[in-house]
Amino acid sequence: MAMNLRTLEAAGLTGRSGSAFSTARKVGAARQNGAELIVNACDGEISALKDAHVIRHRLAWVRHGAALTGLRHVTYAAHTGTETEERLRAAGLSVLPVPARYVASEASALVSLHHGAHARPMTKRRRLIEGGRTPDGKRTRPVLVLNAETVLRIAQIEVFGPAWFRSFGTQVEPGPRLITITGAVKAPGVYETESGLPLSRVVSLAGGPLPGVLAMNIGGLSGTWIDASRIDSLNYSSASLATVGATLGPGVMHLLDRSRCPVDTVKDMLDYAAGESAGQCGPCMFGLPAVARDFAELAAGTGRPSAATALRQRLGFLVGRGACHFPDGIAVFTHSALEVFTDHLSAHAAGYCPGHESRVRR
Repeated sequence: MAMNLRTLEAAGLTGRSGSAFSTARKVGAARQNGAELIVNACDGEISALKDAHVIRHRLAWVRHGAALTGLRHVTYAAHTGTETEERLRAAGLSVLPVPARYVASEASALVSLHHGAHARPMTKRRRLIEGGRTPDGKRTRPVLVLNAETVLRIAQIEVFGPAWFRSFGTQVEPGPRLITITGAVKAPGVYETESGLPLSRVVSLAGGPLPGVLAMNIGGLSGTWIDASRIDSLNYSSASLATVGATLGPGVMHLLDRSRCPVDTVKDMLDYAAGESAGQCGPCMFGLPAVARDFAELAAGTGRPSAATALRQRLGFLVGRGACHFPDGIAVFTHSALEVFTDHLSAHAAGYCPGHESRVRR
């Protein structure tokens, strides 16, 4: 039996993939359009593990939540060759195997793949729940894409009620939420938390930070770097994180210790991002490799004196111009790295790496 949308609305559930849009409104519109459902269990962001955690430990809840949406057909999306894909197939579910590429698990890319086209974001599209066309022109049926954790929460709200759900988090951002904590912590893993807690308390779920934490990345490649000195003054909420340009995002947190060069870390991540383009828009195809090259020059200490300023200007050309939000996320990610790691970049320009306590290889 389909869930009463008033119950879902009363709970205040929003998407757990980073969009933070009302789930009740999404499901309601999807029902009106006779949409299918894709449960996204891809863990598409760097370091993300929570979708795999949900499928491993709470698959029965997810299946119940999917049924409660009342949508006519359910498909589970998982990256090819992962344990998540194997578990879903073993359970006899309809599985959409997704290439292990960064943009392949973006919602419209999943819809495109579901209709037999490439796993590429769909440009110039109507809302996915109204149907549209794939990058190669195929017409698509109405589809709703929900994150695996979001579907889990639908089931919990039906069983325990909206009041239980709202007993966690804040009035604006209610409910429990999962977060992956990795890097310089005592016990990396997936933990259940809630909005509004001190950020330091969230980190303590993973046993607390190891000595010498330099910075924190929230949100992976689509996220932001935060200097370690700010952690104790922030809460795990959109309002608090916005003061440092961050968001709750897809529930990913990585702590970087001083033994690792932050400049080299960012360089490696941008090199990876540059190779993940879907190949259908200029900001991704040409902009991201150019950003990676510019930052590599800064890391090597070979950039001209105005290189950082030129890079910031280049980042401005990425925002709002891509087929999806991948270039926008990289712009925010890189901007934050330039701000948080200014001293390290200056040291690299002088030919010295503080993280490795050695000369920079030019």
